[in-house]
Amino acid sequence: MILVVDDEVKIAKVICEYLNNAGYETTMLHTGEEVMAKVEELKPSIVLLDVMLPGIDGLSLCKDIKDKYDIPVILVTARGEEIDRIAGLELGADDYICKPFSTREVVARVKARLRNTVAHENTYAKGFKIDEDKKIAWLDDKRLDLTPVEYRLLLVLYKNSGYPVSRDILMDNLYEDNRIVSDRTVDSHVKNLRKKLLEIRTNEENLLLGVYGRGYQLGGE
Repeated sequence: MILVVDDEVKIAKVICEYLNNAGYETTMLHTGEEVMAKVEELKPSIVLLDVMLPGIDGLSLCKDIKDKYDIPVILVTARGEEIDRIAGLELGADDYICKPFSTREVVARVKARLRNTVAHENTYAKGFKIDEDKKIAWLDDKRLDLTPVEYRLLLVLYKNSGYPVSRDILMDNLYEDNRIVSDRTVDSHVKNLRKKLLEIRTNEENLLLGVYGRGYQLGGE
C-alpha cells in the first residue's frame, strides 16, 4: 500500500493512476491533519508526501513519520530551493522530487526505494524473495515454478502484501500486451498460484486469501 498525500487533487489522482497501473495499491489524502492517523491505520510501504499542505506541513509530518515508523518517505513539492531539499533530507526523507515532475519518474523512484527496504518482506510477505530483473520468485528459499502470468500476479500481490488487491488491478497486470481478460481468468490464475504456494507451505491455507468484495490478498493477520 502506498499513501499519496497532495493538496492538489488532480496531481494526486494522476500519481495514483500511474502507481496502480504499475501494480501498486494506493490511498490518497489532501490535508496534513489526516496523515498520521492514516499511517497508523495502513502501515503503508511508502509515503509520497507534498511539502506544502494545509494544516500540518509535509516537513513536520516527515519528521513525525520517521520518528515513529520505519517507513520510507518521498517528499514531493514545487519548492525546489536547495535549503528545502536539505531540510527534508535532514528530517529523514528518503528521496525528494520537485514539481513539475514526470509521473514515470515518480513510479521509478518508488520502485527503487521499495527495492531498498526489507521492511515489506519481513511482515506479511515473509519468506518470499523476488528478483524483478530475472523475473524469478522463491518461497522459503525454494524457487517457484511459475508461468509468466503467475509471476506477474505474484509480483503485484507481493508489492501489496497484507492488503487486498482488486481484480481490476490484477487484470491490468496479468498480460504484457494489455489484453482484456475476465474475472474468471484472474480467479483461475489465482487458483493455480495458490496451489503452487501450498506445495511449499502445505498447512498455510491463508497464504493467499480471497477477500469478499475487495479482491485477493497475499498474507494477513
